[in-house]
Amino acid sequence: MVEAERMRVSVIGTGYLGATTAACLSELGFEVLGLDVDEAKIDMLRSGRVPFFEPGLDELLTANLGTGRLSFTTSFAEAAEFADVHLICVGTPQRDESGAADLTYVQSAIERLAPHLTRPTVVVGRSTVPVGTAATLTARLHALAPVGEEAELGWSPEFLREGFGVEDTLRPNRIVIGTDSPRVEKAVRELWRQQVDDGVPFLVTDLQTAELVKVSANAFLATKISFINAMAEVSEAAGADVIQLAEALSYDDRIGGKFLGPGLGFGGGCLPKDIRAFMARATSSASSPRCPSCARWTRSTSAAARARSTSPGSSSAEASPDARSRCWAPRSSPTPTTSATLPRSTSPRPSPRWARE
Repeated sequence: MVEAERMRVSVIGTGYLGATTAACLSELGFEVLGLDVDEAKIDMLRSGRVPFFEPGLDELLTANLGTGRLSFTTSFAEAAEFADVHLICVGTPQRDESGAADLTYVQSAIERLAPHLTRPTVVVGRSTVPVGTAATLTARLHALAPVGEEAELGWSPEFLREGFGVEDTLRPNRIVIGTDSPRVEKAVRELWRQQVDDGVPFLVTDLQTAELVKVSANAFLATKISFINAMAEVSEAAGADVIQLAEALSYDDRIGGKFLGPGLGFGGGCLPKDIRAFMARATSSASSPRCPSCARWTRSTSAAARARSTSPGSSSAEASPDARSRCWAPRSSPTPTTSATLPRSTSPRPSPRWARE
């Protein structure tokens, strides 16, 4: 049983997400053990040095190492013995030219942790994974853990922005947990009790919805960037000012100004990778015989995206006519009408203040 008053946490993976999460949870008062297979990285963290730059993280790390609430290890057996809740925070890089997510590290974390779980335990994934991953990992966790189904898994996506990781962890704008287990929900509520008490929305969903939340957010932000870049071309052809156009749009509460600055497109560590993985997963899902129109739409959109990357002068790719009848849901669901707008590359323009805030 996970008891709130004695709950201890392991964070598996000490990259950007894991190190930030471990230090912030220590700051919230939890005893935290960070785990990584990279001994050099663990030695660096033990000495109070962060292997990347994130404002405020060095100070949190040093302070909480000093209190004794934060420590680091390379031993899965030690982590299993120590913690009541295990957070999976390993990377999911792009696997190959298909764009699919490489789940090697996530799978390895479960494979190496599970055999040491000899008492009821909560495991919570925070890594960004394709929809359906958590269900597969749950089955594997139950098969490998000596405690069997008493090792329960949930999924709680992260929403950290580079440069704001500490702020976004300590003061998130929402907390999502995918689970049907009261024990998992209770453990995650206890982790973020202070934030929930301060009014941060706490959403409980099924596993699949939780897995989709992060990639859906990234896809929407990429769509805004792609849209305003497409409008930059229209503005240029029409003799209009796209900066003023974007500002006018930003005052509409339904649209807002964030991610509405025209420029070269989007980059960073997550947006391109997660969208490629989303497209690869959608292609896989669309191959189902019950959804042939979705398969055709996804294939045409993926082909357009590939062509788009080698043809910078072309305009936004259009989805095939079958997009109007595609479905990723049961046939009883409403059928949306959409077209695909893909990333654009335009002349560099400075983003106005309202688009950066």
